[in-house]
Amino acid sequence: MGIKDLLTRSLDFLPFSRRYGGMSLITLTFPDGAQRQYDAGTTAAAVAQSIAPSLAKKAVAANFNGSDVDLDLPLLADGTLSIITRDSDAALPLIRHDAAHVMAEAVQKIFPGTQVTIGPSIENGFYYDFYREQPFTTDDLAAIEAEMKKIVERGASFTREVWSRKDAINFFKAKGEHFKVELIENLPGDEDIRIYKQGEWLDLCRGPHMPTTKHLGTAFKLMSVAGAYWRGDHTKAQLQRIYGTAWREQKELDAYLDMLKEAEARDHRKLGKELELFHQQEEAVGNVFWHPKGWVIWQQLENFIRGRLRQHGYHEVRTPQLIDRKLWEESGHWEKFGANMFTVTDSDKRELAIKPMNCPAHVQIFKQGIKSYRDLPLRLAEFGCCHRNEPSGALHGIMRVRAFTQDDAHIFCTPEQVTDEALKYCQLQFDVYRDLGFDKIGVKLSLRPDVRAGTDETWDKAENGLREALRLAKIEFTELPGEGAFYGPKVEFQLTDAIGRTWQCGTLQLDFVLPERLDATYIGEDGAKHRPVMLHRALLGSMERFIGILIEHYAGRFPLWLAPVQIVVATITEGASGYAQEVVKELRAAGLRAELDIRNEKINYKIREHSLQKIPIIAVIGAKEAEDKTLALRRLGSDAQEIVTFRDAIAVFQVEAKVPE
Repeated sequence: MGIKDLLTRSLDFLPFSRRYGGMSLITLTFPDGAQRQYDAGTTAAAVAQSIAPSLAKKAVAANFNGSDVDLDLPLLADGTLSIITRDSDAALPLIRHDAAHVMAEAVQKIFPGTQVTIGPSIENGFYYDFYREQPFTTDDLAAIEAEMKKIVERGASFTREVWSRKDAINFFKAKGEHFKVELIENLPGDEDIRIYKQGEWLDLCRGPHMPTTKHLGTAFKLMSVAGAYWRGDHTKAQLQRIYGTAWREQKELDAYLDMLKEAEARDHRKLGKELELFHQQEEAVGNVFWHPKGWVIWQQLENFIRGRLRQHGYHEVRTPQLIDRKLWEESGHWEKFGANMFTVTDSDKRELAIKPMNCPAHVQIFKQGIKSYRDLPLRLAEFGCCHRNEPSGALHGIMRVRAFTQDDAHIFCTPEQVTDEALKYCQLQFDVYRDLGFDKIGVKLSLRPDVRAGTDETWDKAENGLREALRLAKIEFTELPGEGAFYGPKVEFQLTDAIGRTWQCGTLQLDFVLPERLDATYIGEDGAKHRPVMLHRALLGSMERFIGILIEHYAGRFPLWLAPVQIVVATITEGASGYAQEVVKELRAAGLRAELDIRNEKINYKIREHSLQKIPIIAVIGAKEAEDKTLALRRLGSDAQEIVTFRDAIAVFQVEAKVPE
């Protein structure tokens, strides 16, 4: 295929303002705002060379008008251009994508006859799904990894070709790659069939890729094998998915593997069992059995949030679990989520759904009686128990369940109140997260998708309102074009935990659709009916999931106010039992969660046992402490011992155990 054909094909997926041949120059705008003109058809590699040879040497791809492209792709239009170097964060998805291709080649080299299906880069790594009757083993992963390093060392160039649909189908049929044939047959008729080669091996791929396999480097590792279904459909072929991780350099890989080890030690399922917080079992798939200690954490967290809601003018409500299908149809949820709803039929033969979310029910409360603009904003909150029929393969401890409770709230306000309400919410959100021990909080503003409800004017007002709120709150944020909900833009809050993982938790979403669908109105100053704006917001999201995050963030070492058992009073001698019982009684009277250990065991054994249970404070009492009315205090994680009077200890504990306000 000649350059003319390549240029013509490139027009199908590059944005452009003028075609090659119509005008010989294009204007490129760089990240610093500078502009330069180049001949149409210039590649990003040539642009990098023109800026600085050192930049060209480090370049692995480019971003043109918001899309990553190969360095050798001809640029045919005006646009924004940034060069991606291998040491940049933007290179990580490319490294992982290349790693997937290199892994697929290695698998087919070692295990001829294996079919490759789909292999994307994902967060922190990559995977590829293979069809092979014999299962892969751990030893196989080591062999594949070794072959991958040979492929990297050969340094074959990644080259892009565009094939006809017929040629691509015939090629993969001849190879016995039936899954690839199906993929091609299901592509839109006008879509390019792009092929990427690395030496003699090739695959169907949209790209882009780095210049050669050598650019991948060797900071990768194959992690595991899991089952998968073709196209995620359990009625289709069973595949084997090999997961891997890839990084820019070895120290990043080592740090990631260390983090995984730490994450395994912090796994909420493991700690939940060891600390007797909860359990799950097959008779209630996707549900949680909360034990006394775990339920203490739940209650403390719920009361903490409830206190904040009172301070911020929320009214707590409670809505039904079973609601007639008609309401879900009116709200639009039945069409979108009906397959994931649990339903029952009542004695009158009506089909009822166990609610998967609370918002339509809150609109029903808003609609009771006539609302005036003077009643707004109205903030309705609920710790609402919801059920969703999640696929069994998606369930994960208490992080992903079928029955969960949302700390949900909906704010009904006028369009003019949106910015102020969003600002107040953002301030509340940050305060709550910091009090829960999360200092690093990322914020993203998701903007209008291509398919959406409402006018552009309405979306402009909504997006600008959220932007203004974030700016007034002095919150740094990034924008995600096209990622908003169907009914409105949303602000997403991401937490970074103690070992560097990020968790998507709180959200603030603007909704113009549901008030319209369910006919919610208020009387404005002009005496006419108006639609309220509905803000959906959740501070924690799912209570279950957030508790799982807290368990892993703290590794079970909860701050004193959240700890299920705050203090254990342990005796050294039998003669100190009377005083120990008196101490526990007084601690409990002071509102502290204290337990007594007067077993006939050595004190070192008791201390070790309670330390493994992550008890924050152990108060040791021997004959001297009993005589002096003192306590020998040991804090979790410290070998130091502090002698304090009993009364002083209670005063200190009460301050430390106070729920944040």
